[in-house]
Amino acid sequence: MTKVLMKGNEAIGAAAIKAGCNYFFGYPITPQNELPEYMARELPGVGGVFLQAESEVAAINMVYGAAGAGARVMTSSSSPGIALKQEGISYIAGAELPCVIVNIVRGGPGLGGIQPAQSDYYQSTRGGGNGDYRHLVYAPATIQETVDLVMEAFDVAEQYRNPVMVIGDGMIGQMMEPVEFKEPKKRPIAPKTWATDGTKGKRKPNIINSLFIDPQELEDHVLRLEKKYDEIKKNETRYENYNVSDADVVVVAYGTTSRIVKNAIAKCEEEGMKVGLIRPITLWPFPDNAFEEITDKTKGVLTVEMSTGQMIDDVKIAVNGKKPVHFYGRTGGMVPTPDAIVEEIKKIARGEK
Repeated sequence: MTKVLMKGNEAIGAAAIKAGCNYFFGYPITPQNELPEYMARELPGVGGVFLQAESEVAAINMVYGAAGAGARVMTSSSSPGIALKQEGISYIAGAELPCVIVNIVRGGPGLGGIQPAQSDYYQSTRGGGNGDYRHLVYAPATIQETVDLVMEAFDVAEQYRNPVMVIGDGMIGQMMEPVEFKEPKKRPIAPKTWATDGTKGKRKPNIINSLFIDPQELEDHVLRLEKKYDEIKKNETRYENYNVSDADVVVVAYGTTSRIVKNAIAKCEEEGMKVGLIRPITLWPFPDNAFEEITDKTKGVLTVEMSTGQMIDDVKIAVNGKKPVHFYGRTGGMVPTPDAIVEEIKKIARGEK
């Protein structure tokens, strides 16, 4: 299969179209702008619709409408824009509608800056919207993995009738790498008998809604959603483990930070140190079982992020007090260096942390 050199944002758009996405609603914000630009140029050529909404709030509600009609639909934004979409994401989860949301993360808080960051971990995994809801969160580390996960995300969203988020820092959106567009694995997707696509005189109208006035009905609905989220945890949790069972120190990192960590681990191995890596591919569900490979030999766990330490809460829960958990990170658009990570690993190995 031929590989094509593409910028991350454009590769995401190409993957979405390949996966059958025919509607895109969004609003410009750096560093994801090449994605809506790509969709604006390419979607009409395949019979799809691109619409630049008047705001991020409008865009996510257009996604709600298209998803309710049974369309394959996507939106994208960056950090503050995703914050504005949170109410709509909660509505979509409550109404059980499939869609794909892409967040190319920039530094914050507030408008922050346009450089890469991972400081939306809480926002993506805890949900900035109201109520008891969850959505699967993919965190790819390469453009190829981003393409693969975006293509699969549409099927996953339809299988569970739930929004799916793909989160990458600004480097994922802006870097260029060779990619190929492989077919995702087939999934058991039921016919969209729930969609508001016209009765054609053959059935009663479908109603798409997340409003339940009766508290018992709402509780029943929320508990049924919880069962669905349990199924997602059971079936969709993903991670990559490297040399964890034989490691003196285990590092936990996701996205492009994990690539920097791999360079740091290579430097450590040159010096005879044994260092492992746990790379969550799904941030939710978080791969707690990946930490079962940690043995008594391990002296400590180091969480590395482009934030002030948001994933460390999930790491501590997964480690469950068996080993000390340490943190190293840069924020505001600053990127950790392999040498700095090596020094943190050495401190743990020497018992200085």
